[in-house]
Amino acid sequence: MTIWPSDYRQAWTLASSVEREGVGLHSGAVSRLRLGPSERPGYWLGWLDAPERPLQRLGPSLVNDTRLCTCLQLGDRRLATVEHLLAALAGTGVSQAELLVEGEEVPLLDGSALPWVEAIGEAGLQERGERQEPALPPLPLTLQQGSGFVVVVPNDRLRLTAAIDFPQAAIGRQLFSLDLTPERFVAEIAPARTFGFREQVDQLLAAGLIRGGALDNALVCDGDRWVNPPLRYGDEPVRHKLLDLLGDLALVGLPRAHVFAYRGSHGLHTAMAAALAVQAPLPPVPVPIH
Repeated sequence: MTIWPSDYRQAWTLASSVEREGVGLHSGAVSRLRLGPSERPGYWLGWLDAPERPLQRLGPSLVNDTRLCTCLQLGDRRLATVEHLLAALAGTGVSQAELLVEGEEVPLLDGSALPWVEAIGEAGLQERGERQEPALPPLPLTLQQGSGFVVVVPNDRLRLTAAIDFPQAAIGRQLFSLDLTPERFVAEIAPARTFGFREQVDQLLAAGLIRGGALDNALVCDGDRWVNPPLRYGDEPVRHKLLDLLGDLALVGLPRAHVFAYRGSHGLHTAMAAALAVQAPLPPVPVPIH
């Protein structure tokens, strides 16, 4: 049984490397991803099929598409659906790691962050000293897009709150809030799976999306019922929204703040991550020559 860090005050990396392979949610193509230790703060991305390329530090400035996932543009290559993996790393306390990828999308696995948590537990953790996280301005930050908004208020610890409001009776209005710790993330957030709506399937497929979606890696809502129950939690949809929020914030780091997202989206989450990066950028890290 993995013993997770008690909080997010220290820096942690992986003790060894671990790989996972699977289909991407939107591309439907098989990809492979290797997680490994890093001596440098942050998450660094490289390519298994192009090892000569230097690793690049992930950050909100790389976001180039937020339609139903968070997609990053790295030079002439892109990587989609990074949010579940980044949530697993950040949520379990891993603040620095190398991600080596073969493919254009992070494997979806079961649609939650739990398989990535299990991979991190398999690799083990190694402490790296005090964590570097962005300091916050003294006043709250607020961003709004349409009827959704995200507010970040300085706090003595990380607290996340998500609220959703859907017309489908099976979901309706849900709210979930918690003071996040690695242990609570693993028990209460990581297993929550992505979800979608039966009436949107044909439209999304025609748009070139959800080609890898299936009943074993996504919950499907059909009005007042779920096509593929049972749910892992009675409020699994809002917990997954909180998982997505955490994964998108991981692009800039985990501030000691209360972050509240109402009707959040990847576009809104990553815009807040970018705003946090502008307000209090992390110290630069030297990039070694490979």
